[in-house]
Amino acid sequence: MVLEHVGRWVYRRRAAVLCAWLVLVLLGGVLGGAAFDRAKAPGDRAGVESTVVAQRIDAAVPEGKQITVLLSGAEPRSNDMINRASQVVYELRALPGVKIVTDPYTAGATDMFGDQGFAVQIEFDPTLSDEAALEVAAQAEELLRTIGFPEVRMGGELLAEQLFIDQAVQDAAIGEGVALVLLFGLLVLVLGGWLLGAIPVVTALAGLAVSLLALTGLSFVGPLSEYAVNVVTLLGLGLAIDYSLLVLARFREERAAVRALRSTGRGRRGAGSKPAAARSPGRAESDAQDDVASLLAVTLGRAGHTVLISGVTVGCALAALLLLGDPMLTGMAVGGLIAVTVATAAGLTLAPALIAVTHHRISDPGQGWFAARRARRRVALLPRLAEFAQARPWPTLLGGVLLLLVLASPLLALQVGNSDARSLPDGSEPRVVHEMVEQEYPDLAVAPITVLAEIGAGDELVGDLMQQLDDLPGADEVLMGDALPDGTTRLVVIPDGPTTGEVALGLVTRIREMDTVAPVTVGGPAAELLDAKDQLGARVPAAVLAVVLATGLLLLWLTRAPVVALKTVLLNLLSLAATLGVVVAIFQWGWGSSLLGFTSWGAVDITTPLLLFMFCFGLSMDYHMFLVARIKESWDAEPGDRAANDRAVRTGIIASGPVVTLAALAISFVFLGFAAGQLTAVKEIGVGMTVAIVLDVTVVRGLLLPASMTLLGRLNWWWPGTRLRVPASSVETG
Repeated sequence: MVLEHVGRWVYRRRAAVLCAWLVLVLLGGVLGGAAFDRAKAPGDRAGVESTVVAQRIDAAVPEGKQITVLLSGAEPRSNDMINRASQVVYELRALPGVKIVTDPYTAGATDMFGDQGFAVQIEFDPTLSDEAALEVAAQAEELLRTIGFPEVRMGGELLAEQLFIDQAVQDAAIGEGVALVLLFGLLVLVLGGWLLGAIPVVTALAGLAVSLLALTGLSFVGPLSEYAVNVVTLLGLGLAIDYSLLVLARFREERAAVRALRSTGRGRRGAGSKPAAARSPGRAESDAQDDVASLLAVTLGRAGHTVLISGVTVGCALAALLLLGDPMLTGMAVGGLIAVTVATAAGLTLAPALIAVTHHRISDPGQGWFAARRARRRVALLPRLAEFAQARPWPTLLGGVLLLLVLASPLLALQVGNSDARSLPDGSEPRVVHEMVEQEYPDLAVAPITVLAEIGAGDELVGDLMQQLDDLPGADEVLMGDALPDGTTRLVVIPDGPTTGEVALGLVTRIREMDTVAPVTVGGPAAELLDAKDQLGARVPAAVLAVVLATGLLLLWLTRAPVVALKTVLLNLLSLAATLGVVVAIFQWGWGSSLLGFTSWGAVDITTPLLLFMFCFGLSMDYHMFLVARIKESWDAEPGDRAANDRAVRTGIIASGPVVTLAALAISFVFLGFAAGQLTAVKEIGVGMTVAIVLDVTVVRGLLLPASMTLLGRLNWWWPGTRLRVPASSVETG
């Protein structure tokens, strides 16, 4: 078997493997950080109507980034304040890089007066880079402070985007640091030694450094999405820890089995080592090396098989995001594929190499304070849940399904939207400005719908078109905008309500469907959200079908059991629906928001359900494969009647349950680190992934899996036409 040869090769070339990884890690440490600097916001969705409108306007009349400055705490209409503010605004308009200044004093925008202050909007030269625009913004803030208002706050798209990027990096650094420290302590406690705890953590950190190095290299080939960096840190750490734990646990199990057999004088021929009686003292050292090489061969032949299948499964789920054609999701898919590839490579090479050089200091299973205490008390989560489920299969199955359906019920009320300043931390200046504008300057808070009419500005049909638009339900006001150089007339429709609310979305739909006096195209934030929903809605079924088929076929290939594969897919879909329902209840409805430290904005980011589906579906398959592969091995060793099936289920879960539980707990630590971050959009993913793992390992794998397999009995292993069996050595045992 190929992976068995890999295990022997890694042992014999362990120094070279570690040196190669060390070089890559050092390069990642030096160059990988550039990925954060070179990452950019994702581009627009290609081909949709709102993007076409934005590109036409940008080509004809380029628009720069904007900021909004709110000055408050004094009477804005006093003569003295009018004189001082007007003078400063004129100076502000003269700053290099400032294109347009809109204010109530010199531009006549009286709706920018508030009860105790006023607002200023600044548009920068479109040729300025974000860094240069931020420098000019700082100069503008300093100048505006000289007016004398006690409070000066800055917000807007430019500052919100910058804060989002900075906060994402900060959250990732803090989340990773805290998670890894807690994770190391957990692994040391559970596994029974600091070295055992260090192997998965070192493997994960090395994988992260190499993944960032790969992203930096990718940034020189094409644009790198800032979301690719986030996914690498989130997914890469979790998978690398899972895979290295699986390899480490299998090595300890195989070595303990060899020692147990040798203590009886029988040896372990299946692992490739000689009986103790056949080995002379002069060859002890050589035989010991052969034993470790053989153990690593068996370890990778079984655990490595599952690592590889798991990596391919998660990769298939992430690759399906590419089918959606969304710039943000594409960036995440690219980052995820890099993370999965590196994590799989680390699990198959770096973790075995670390084991090879430290094997003499790796204890057997059952050693250590926690392990001994657990053995005395027979504390094992999955085996105890499985015992309960097998004793009461029908009540367990019905109760578990009902629980998941109840948790999934909020999904029926799902509302999605594009994250804006409201996803920033509570109290952050751009978010405070956004909220103050909505409350005190409602005319500034609503972004208009842009309508491009293919007629000249002087055509008499323009008036008819404006009247048509004004008569539509939800249209508050219709204004004439600047004509484009190509003769197109630009009209601005102000919706009655929030920028991307239901009224605005319905208004966009009605404009596009109505029989206008001249051809029109519609753009603006509401149109962008509607186009995103339509595009994703049209492509999601194909992407979901691709993921389900790919993962189902992989599981079918692993188990040669169609019933098991089909049941797995159904259980995964049910678990994911429950996870998304919990996310809706928390982030859309605000249940428990105070405990998690955020304020709900009444919707879930449009990408969150899709990301959670792809991420969680792949990760759920991980744990299912760990369990089912061992169950399959037990069944192949002793096939028979319903009782044999029940024994196989019980044996497989007892054998693989502890490592699955530990792996799930470990990866939950990583996800909780991101859930503790300040960005709502990132928090949605962190909380959702944690909920998915907890539900999957307890309700689905701990209860529904053994209950359903007990009820199905021999039907679990049915194969059309013939009984095709898989040798025990070809599947992973966890």
